[in-house]
Amino acid sequence: MNKLLPFVLSIACSAAWSQVRAQTPARNPMPDGSRDMYIGLGAQSGPRYDGADSRKVSALPVLQVQWSNGIFISGMSAGMHLSDSPTLEYGPLLALLPGRGDSGNGNNLGGVIDTTSMVLFNPVERQSLLRNQRLGGMDEIDPRVQAGAFANYYFTPQWRMTASLLAGSGRDHDGARLALGVQRLAAAIGERHRLSVAAGVTLVNRKDNASWYGVTREEALRSRFPYYQPGGGLQDAHVGVRWTWDWTPSWMLTSNLQARRLLGNAAKSPLVERSTNVTVSAAIAYRF
Repeated sequence: MNKLLPFVLSIACSAAWSQVRAQTPARNPMPDGSRDMYIGLGAQSGPRYDGADSRKVSALPVLQVQWSNGIFISGMSAGMHLSDSPTLEYGPLLALLPGRGDSGNGNNLGGVIDTTSMVLFNPVERQSLLRNQRLGGMDEIDPRVQAGAFANYYFTPQWRMTASLLAGSGRDHDGARLALGVQRLAAAIGERHRLSVAAGVTLVNRKDNASWYGVTREEALRSRFPYYQPGGGLQDAHVGVRWTWDWTPSWMLTSNLQARRLLGNAAKSPLVERSTNVTVSAAIAYRF
C-alpha cells in the first residue's frame, strides 16, 4: 500500500499540473472486486499561467481510486494497468488538460482566490486587474481530453522510470507530448511520515508548443505580443518533492513542492515573463 501513497494532487490551475504530467499510481495487488480510494481537499499556490510572473491560489480537490482489475483514476488522468509484472507497468491512459483564458490557466475549474486582486476598483487596483489579464487578446484554449499510453519500469522496488505519451492537446487537438521521468516512491521517515521525490522532462511537437507559447498573426494584432511560432522539442524540466503525514490509517496530510523550468522555444516565447516557476500545495485526504 505504501506505493499507492504518492498520488497526484490535481484538478487545479497550476502550471505544474495543468500540463498534465500524467502520474500513474503503482500497480497494487488487491483481492478481486476490491478498490482503494482517496478523496480530499486542499489549496495550491502557483503561477497564473505557464511562464507568468504573477501567482494565484486555487482550491485543490484530491481524488485517486484504484480497482483490483487495474483501472485507476488519479486526479485528472485515468487508465488501466495491463501488466502483472513486478518490474514493468504499462497500459492506456486518458488525461484532461485544463484550458487557458485571459487571466491564466484553468480559469474554468474550481474557485480561485487571486493573490493580487482587489475588491474595489480604484485606479491602482484596476492596473492590478489588467496585469492579471496579461493574456488579453490571445485566443482562449479550451480544455482538452488527451489519449495515449504509459509505461513505468522499476529498477529497484523503490525507484522507477516513468513515461507517458499523450496526443490531443493544442487548439486543434493535434498536439502531442512525451513526459519522461524518474521517481523515488514514498520513503518512510519514522512511523507516520513519508517522502517522495521526482524529476523529469517534457517533449512536445510543434502544434503543442505553438498552442501554448505561440502568437498567431491575428493574436499579434489584438494583443501586446509580437508574432511568434515556436517549433517542437524539449519544453520543460521539472523536479518535485512530496511529504505525506499519516495521522491515522484513514486520514493524511500531504504537501507537494514542484519547480518547473521552461526550455527551448517555449522559454523564448514573448508570453513568458519568468522561465522558472515554483508551485506549492497542501491537502487533507481520507482513505475509504
